[in-house]
Amino acid sequence: MKVVAIIPARYASSRFPGKPLASQTGKPLIQHVVERVLRARRIDDCLVATDDQRIADAVESFGGCAVLTRDDHQSGTDRIAEAVEALGGEPDDIVLNVQGDEPEIEPDHLDRLVECLSQSSACAMATLACPFPADVDPADPNCVKVVIDDAGRALYFSRAPLPYVRASGTQADARRLLHLGVYAYRRDFLLQFARWESGALERVEQLEQLRALERGCAIAVRIVERACVGIDTPREYKQFVARQLAADAGIGE
Repeated sequence: MKVVAIIPARYASSRFPGKPLASQTGKPLIQHVVERVLRARRIDDCLVATDDQRIADAVESFGGCAVLTRDDHQSGTDRIAEAVEALGGEPDDIVLNVQGDEPEIEPDHLDRLVECLSQSSACAMATLACPFPADVDPADPNCVKVVIDDAGRALYFSRAPLPYVRASGTQADARRLLHLGVYAYRRDFLLQFARWESGALERVEQLEQLRALERGCAIAVRIVERACVGIDTPREYKQFVARQLAADAGIGE
């Protein structure tokens, strides 16, 4: 069984155009992500799936591997499915979908995600979650919530606060989990998933993982301690640059 991580990356972004190529740290952002992924022990290979030659050129300039894909994909999952189909492989190979805007993703979390899917024979898909951070509002629709069963499988994902606290004094915080947008798929399931039509719940919530639940597919969930910081805006990128430059200078050691 081979494990490959694929990072979907596109140039166009309404809030931060050209984000993968931002280079104020001395490296393009996409390089930081690739380097973090390759530190995971259980990942055999990593490549970037992009529709932009500039991104592909940047990846190849630092010795990475890039695959050019169509420019009409609706999601990163569709983009990595095209790359996976072109690459070939075995049905039970594991494919990770790692976001291209998480340059501080923890390699250990990726290893635990691979372990989660490897150990969950009844599941063809796995993802991560963490306890809800104290400084994050569960009512924020940009923060996706997940509830799981006793076997560690997803019951539902939502942008609404889950679970709903009806009785005062109920310890809801102990059950509130923030979904982290990284996935592992068995190869053949990923190709099948990408061909399915969007379901009603997926269209309402705008969460593509609901497509799997609507079709009766189990999703394994591994809980980790914390979320990494993603980058959506130029302001968040500047904060990352400051952290990275401080780390490079050894500040705080």
